[in-house]
Amino acid sequence: MISSQYGTEFTDSHYEDIKKVYSIWICMNPPKKRQNSITRYYIAEEDLIGNVTEIPEHYDMMTAIMICLGKPDGKNYGGILKLLDVLLSADTSQNEKRQVLERDFDIPMTQTLERTVSLMCNLSKGVEDKAVERTILSNIRNLMETLKLTSDQAMAALKVPENEKEKYAHLLNL
Repeated sequence: MISSQYGTEFTDSHYEDIKKVYSIWICMNPPKKRQNSITRYYIAEEDLIGNVTEIPEHYDMMTAIMICLGKPDGKNYGGILKLLDVLLSADTSQNEKRQVLERDFDIPMTQTLERTVSLMCNLSKGVEDKAVERTILSNIRNLMETLKLTSDQAMAALKVPENEKEKYAHLLNL
């Protein structure tokens, strides 16, 4: 993200024009010890040999934020963690999301926001579907490789529905 700024944010040796970049990761199903947490990672200065002091703006050009969602009964569940959990949940209906936004966050539901919530519902469902698809595809490949099964045999062993077999055959490039 920093190097891609060359030619747009800075040219030649004008490194002072580089903009700081942020990478925000939202983890939907983190390990239990990370649930309901937000962690910041940044660049810090440490002199290993010599004593050189630089102002942070000259070297601290990247920050990563890891937002790990969790369960409603977990510690720290609230605020932005609850908001993101509700919005990104594939298990929460659009109507429930609307109610939580209005009741818990005092966010009035306009038509534009209603469309955005609907989009978020579809997005989380799409992400979940893609993850399931990748898992099934990986399992088919593993069975084919380790047990020397054909793709049809592997899909039968995994009980892939008939109407999805052609899709997986295509994804396997058969």
